Amino acid sequence: MKYLGLLLFIIIFLSCRNESRKDQKENNLFYDQAFVYRERDMTDSAFYFFNRAKNLFLSQKDSTGVAKCLVNMGFIALDKGDNFGALEMSLSANHYFDPGNESQYVYINSNYNNLGMASQNLQDYKRAIKFYDQAIEFSRDSPHLLVNQNNKATVYTLLKSYKAALILYNSILKATDSSDKNYARALTNVAHTKWLQNPGYNAIPEYLQALRIRKEQKDLWGQNSSYAHLSEYYAKKSTDSALFYAKLRYTIAMELRSPDDQLGTLKSLIRFSPTEDTKKYFERYQYLGDSLQTERWKSKNQFAMVRYETEKHRADFLRAQAENVQKKNRLLIGYFIVVILLLVLLSVFLWFRKRNRILRQEKELEVKNTELRYVKKIHDRVANKVYHLMSEVENNPGLHRNAIADKLEKLYDISRDISYDGKGDYNDGNYAAELSLMIQSYSSEMTEVLIVGNDNELWLDVDDEAKTELFVVMQELMTNMDKHSKAQSVLVKFLRQDSTIKVSYSDNGVGMKDAISKNGVKNTENRIKNIRGTITFESILEQGLEINISFPVS
Repeated sequence: MKYLGLLLFIIIFLSCRNESRKDQKENNLFYDQAFVYRERDMTDSAFYFFNRAKNLFLSQKDSTGVAKCLVNMGFIALDKGDNFGALEMSLSANHYFDPGNESQYVYINSNYNNLGMASQNLQDYKRAIKFYDQAIEFSRDSPHLLVNQNNKATVYTLLKSYKAALILYNSILKATDSSDKNYARALTNVAHTKWLQNPGYNAIPEYLQALRIRKEQKDLWGQNSSYAHLSEYYAKKSTDSALFYAKLRYTIAMELRSPDDQLGTLKSLIRFSPTEDTKKYFERYQYLGDSLQTERWKSKNQFAMVRYETEKHRADFLRAQAENVQKKNRLLIGYFIVVILLLVLLSVFLWFRKRNRILRQEKELEVKNTELRYVKKIHDRVANKVYHLMSEVENNPGLHRNAIADKLEKLYDISRDISYDGKGDYNDGNYAAELSLMIQSYSSEMTEVLIVGNDNELWLDVDDEAKTELFVVMQELMTNMDKHSKAQSVLVKFLRQDSTIKVSYSDNGVGMKDAISKNGVKNTENRIKNIRGTITFESILEQGLEINISFPVS
């Protein structure tokens, strides 16, 4: 099965590379470099450069180039045993292809074949058949069609639908020359399927005929398959013959440098060999298995890291770009309105100051202080709570109307009594729950919020003013995160160390650049200073934000 995927990749390899030079709107050296590494079997480097080429194609608005890169990345992931990664990238590639453009059919066909093989490896056979059918639909030449039909028949065999499999295999036999390696492959599969259907069936003549064709064609992958079937056939009939063909297969697998086939052959060698040879085969099997597993995990992790570091929600790049233009236009209009309003206010202010300068200076100070105090109260007690409620409603569609009504009534009471200087009352021991509920309400499908260490024991003997100030600061940080940071993951840790409370906030958003305004930073710093604490802000390579807060218990 594995070599069929390699065969299909080789069929489209040259056409992919030649077409890329004609179709791409601008030069993409990353794409050419990726193929250089692919030819050298340096798949990790090839994957990295295909990913960089994809991002460049996105900026060039070349959807076909993006799709080709994703298809190749899917091939590499499948070859490395990362079936889920292969599914993800091949499914993403489908969004960039144009099914109405027949010149793209060769790529669409191979992409669906890749999806079928990944699904088959994951034993999702029904979906694999669906993908192979779609690959067949986009097949416009015999080699692609034969590969897709053979793969589909293989899945039917795995599902024990032998009659359906034989129909497909026989159609392949009729469509190919008796000396062709496709004919040999189909002949082997027909014999194997008949044997599975009837264990008494003599498959040897057909196996040997297929092997002879494969030797004449110097088809090493085909010989590997033939020896595997012959060894399997003789397993219960003649251990000597089974061992003979297993050794031949092992020689071919070593020549092909295929660790999967070597492992499969070593299982047979351990099973059929004399006792004195079993130990060396087992040691080799154990070593090779551990090495292969380590290499595949390494590749999977590396591929995931490459995608994580270089892709940030690019699946709908063109639409996102258009939305960004609209946002910029709206922002410019907003700036214009603000400037006009500022000019009007400034004119009124200058006129009024000229009329009564001395009186206004005295009253201005009082009004300004009062205004700042109320603005601060409105921001802290109303605005952030309103945004908190909005986020909670948006992120929790199942929130009951009565619960929303209760929260709105509480907001109404706060806004009505804004002139009073009351602090939050947490004497009933519900502070930890309220704080967690507020922070967790900012969790959504796009943003995961984790809280560690927040329990009632943490807040014993902590001053109510400190609780209130911290609650407002955390609400300010979470609101700014939700508005500006574009973070996908947020972690808030609470720790009590001796007589000090320590709070650590971190996210993987855009960092300090847009996350919190200068006034917001100053406001949070002042609040923490009011409770004799400290707060530090740190951007991590402009790709994240870490904030550390500490203050005494009392």
